[in-house]
Amino acid sequence: MTLTFGPRVNDPSVNQRGEEQRWFAVNDGVMGGVSHSTFRIEAGMGCFIGEVSLENGGGFASIRRQPDHFEPSLTNGEGLTLRVNGDGSTYQLRLKSTALDEASAYRVIFTPARDQWETLKFTWHMFEAVRRGKVLDDAPSLSSDSIYQLGFLIADRTAGPFRLNIASIAPL
Repeated sequence: MTLTFGPRVNDPSVNQRGEEQRWFAVNDGVMGGVSHSTFRIEAGMGCFIGEVSLENGGGFASIRRQPDHFEPSLTNGEGLTLRVNGDGSTYQLRLKSTALDEASAYRVIFTPARDQWETLKFTWHMFEAVRRGKVLDDAPSLSSDSIYQLGFLIADRTAGPFRLNIASIAPL
């Protein structure tokens, strides 16, 4: 199963507004920061957009997707494939797993080229377990059947606006 954001001719029951509402922001405001972000669907692509602020000890913005039938479909792959267009900033693809506590996730870091579509492929062994930016050396390796949520995060300690365009997310 591939997660895409454009109109689906073959499946009129899929509605873009419903997909857009599945995504929610978790920004540095939880720690006193003032960064902000959102997820929108524009021109058939998912857009993670916002602004990172370093004020008040902040410096990160993230979005997460409420789970549905997509996450269990990941067990059929060897990893994830992203089709993205970036702004030159460094991002994290984050996966929540039942193997870790709620404050932890598995991440892979990537820096998509500015204004250029590219397909990125990440195998499960490329993901590392982290908690608040710190690598968890004693965590188990990521098992695809434990994934229950995915999201994106920007925390490159650079203040300013950002935009990550996402055409698709699919099992590898």
